This record gives sequence, structure tokens and C-alpha cells, in this order.
Amino acid sequence: MNILCTNDDGYLAEGLRVLANAARPLGRVTVVAPDREQSATSHSLTLHHPLRSRRSTDGTLVVDGTPTDCVILAVNALLDHRPGICFSGVNHGANMGEDVLYSGTVAAAMEATVLGIPSVALSYTGPDFESIAAWEETLTSLLEVLVERTFPPDTLLNVNLPAIDPAEVKGIRVTSLGERRYADSLTRATDPSGREYFWIGGGTRSWTGRTGRKDSDFGAVEEGFISVTPLHLDLTNYKLLEEIRSWDLAL
Repeated sequence: MNILCTNDDGYLAEGLRVLANAARPLGRVTVVAPDREQSATSHSLTLHHPLRSRRSTDGTLVVDGTPTDCVILAVNALLDHRPGICFSGVNHGANMGEDVLYSGTVAAAMEATVLGIPSVALSYTGPDFESIAAWEETLTSLLEVLVERTFPPDTLLNVNLPAIDPAEVKGIRVTSLGERRYADSLTRATDPSGREYFWIGGGTRSWTGRTGRKDSDFGAVEEGFISVTPLHLDLTNYKLLEEIRSWDLAL
């Protein structure tokens, strides 16, 4: 099997190295990744300047663009074979709840899904990214199970690994997206020239389950399980279609 690996933390990230090593027993792995960190770039494309790629000493194809750019270039220009599956990650940090809307890691897997390639986004939920290396053998076992499955159309899998030793993992849970809340995530300050600036990020984060659901992703990882959440490209809220059609929307 031809396997494409990518990420949003950049081609030198520990998580990407571990993911590629974990995938190699399963097939021919090609790594195409950004030349720098692209966290929270979501599904953005580079439209206003040309993209370039180069090959690093370890064979990785390095692109000066976003994770989405990497997948588009890999599939349409850089590879001499079409990937049978795309693995994106292992992200340095969780991608749960609404984080999937901002994540470049999830977006890369989503772009591969748009292109008709089964895809999995993987993230490590702890802050000690060096610990990702311990997950290599466990990831190989998990990926081996996933590559044998037939993914439904327009669907990708979002995997979050708990911040514990892999030997202590209790199992795998299929989950739904939780909800996260940030507090004090916007910093407002003044630079040395006296000009005001704003910095998004930081603060504290809390999680809750969505109303009526007890199978949230954050709940699973907090209890020591690997979370696997199926995500669908179609964002339509079908339950509301008829109700909104009944509104008086005529101009």
C-alpha cells in the first residue's frame, strides 16, 4: 500500500517522525510536510505566491505552504503513485471538540478525503511531545487495523491519544466531538513603541460533553482510552432543513 504522511507541526516534528516509522511496516511511506509549524491554519490554501518543494536529507518532501497545500501537491504533482491512505500527525497537542475546525492536522486529512483518499488525523493530547516516541509500536497496531477497513464516503477519522504510557491504555472508544471553552485566551498589551497589540492563544481550557451525549472525545482520553471520532465533510444540519424551509425567507 502507498501511504502519505503529513502534519501541521512541520517536517522536523517528533510526531511526524513517529507516525512515519509506525506506518512503514504497512506499506510504502512518503512524507510530504510543511517547512515550518502551521498549527491552526485550518483548511487554508496558498493562493497569492507560488509554492516550492525540496527533498530533505531523510527523503521527506518539504513544502513552503500549509498542510492542505502539502496534500494537494503530493497527490497532484510530487508523487509518482496515488496514496491508498493518508495519515496526518501525530499532532503535538489535542484536536478534540471545536479544535477540529482550526487544526491544520485535521484539515490535511480532510483534504485527502476530498480527493477520495481514506484519511486519519492523529493527535497526542499531552504537553510532553517527547513521549510520542513511546507510541510507535501501538500506532503500528492501530494503523494496521484501520488500513483494513473501508471508509464511508466523505468521512475521515480523528484519533486522539491519551497522555499516558501506551502500556496503560484501557482500549479504544468511538466517540463524538466534545465542547471546549477557553478563558482569558486573548492577551491585550502595549509594545515598546506604545502601540496596542492583541495575541490570541494561551489561557485556560475546559471541556464538557454535548447535550444528550456521553461519548465525548475528551471524556475518553481523560479515562485513559484512545478516542476515534468519525468526521463527515457534509456540514448540513439535516434535522433543520424542513423547519428552515418553513421560514418566510422571501425577499
